[in-house]
Amino acid sequence: MIDIYKEMISNQYEATLCMLATCIDRCPETSWDAPVVNYKFCQVAFHVLFFTDLYLGRDLSALREQPFHRDNASFFGNYEELGDQVPQTVHEKPAIMKYLEHCRGKAAEVVAGETAETLGIRPGFDWLEFSRAEVHVYSIRHIHHHAAQLSLRLRIDAGEDIPWFGSGWRDV
Repeated sequence: MIDIYKEMISNQYEATLCMLATCIDRCPETSWDAPVVNYKFCQVAFHVLFFTDLYLGRDLSALREQPFHRDNASFFGNYEELGDQVPQTVHEKPAIMKYLEHCRGKAAEVVAGETAETLGIRPGFDWLEFSRAEVHVYSIRHIHHHAAQLSLRLRIDAGEDIPWFGSGWRDV
């Protein structure tokens, strides 16, 4: 049963990240800094990747310890995403795509390494009160929520139609 869960979760991470990648890739320059609710398009893209990255880890401290974060310290700045304010930092598309690839690889690696024991524990995030197995579902829902926002913004602003990605896609 654990193998079925891991395959399903891995496929759904990939499908939602493909949808997000397509939104990012197809976003024209004129929309990159345009508002999507309270954030700019690029800030929404960063936000969703940041929390994907965070929730794939064991706790908050593990986030900053990653080689990707240490090697790209200026990209993360003062970790304003962890504060209670609207982000001010804007990010360039190539940097966001690089972060997306980091998250894709991390998702595949983390899910492959899960066990029945690790999936049953509560992660080290005070604001989440459920098991690690459910954190994966929660994170996938979060990715899809924001991918849908970005997709709608692209449809309205640029006439871009973002396709639905099913299990096992890796087109973008």
